[in-house]
Amino acid sequence: MPAVHNIPYGIQQPAVSSQIAQLEEFLGVKLFHRRPFALTGDGEKLYRFAQPFFSNLDKIATELQGGHARRIRIGAATIVLREHLPELFQNVQKRFFGLKLSLREGSPAELEEMLQRDEIDLAVTVVEKKTAPGIHALALLELPPVLLVPKNSAVKSADELWQRDTIDEPLICFPPGEPLSRNFQARLNQLGVDWFPSIEAGSVDLIETYVASGLGIGVSAAIPKKTFSPRVRILPLNDFPPVVIGALWRGRKTPLLETFLEELKRRAEQMR
Repeated sequence: MPAVHNIPYGIQQPAVSSQIAQLEEFLGVKLFHRRPFALTGDGEKLYRFAQPFFSNLDKIATELQGGHARRIRIGAATIVLREHLPELFQNVQKRFFGLKLSLREGSPAELEEMLQRDEIDLAVTVVEKKTAPGIHALALLELPPVLLVPKNSAVKSADELWQRDTIDEPLICFPPGEPLSRNFQARLNQLGVDWFPSIEAGSVDLIETYVASGLGIGVSAAIPKKTFSPRVRILPLNDFPPVVIGALWRGRKTPLLETFLEELKRRAEQMR
């Protein structure tokens, strides 16, 4: 049912179809023809009755909340929540007095699931070209991938590794399903290089920590303004695809969500 994609409340097609069927059974009338879709006369009558109420829900909610919706639930990686969100939150607070903020950490896959379950309103995470139905995406920033090697490593460039018959150093990276790891392995395959993870870590901070401890070589991203440990060196990964950081949300944009998106775009522009 294509109409489900326009519902902003996180309801999936089976639930909508079931509720409509129950409503038709309760009323004892047919409300619409399935193929092709068209409202019946009774369906038109019910629509005209309900439409004014639902079209004014956002307006009355805003009035009841003192003029603005004042709560937002945001999910992101730890580094985003720690390094970037505090200043951004302060800027939004100037326009939304009494703003309440709920924070959740998670991987890209976890954050998209939180959106689907209506546990968060906005995710700031790695985005890919295709998102799940009903989820909107805004690309903000491209981050080139890099290798992190221990400070005392003899490796001076990534190309040195690709010339070897085998790479003995353990590989430290995100789980295989994460975009950064998936893109990295896809490019290695194009180069004819076999190098598979020995340690999987759930954040860039963990990857850096394990590399600094001398436990292997890590795959990370060149994050603007991030200061890496003095115990690691950064090696560029030329011709490897970047990861795209962006914002994900569902349904219509509220004034509060729109303001957060504008602040995210502004901050991304400053970081480029």
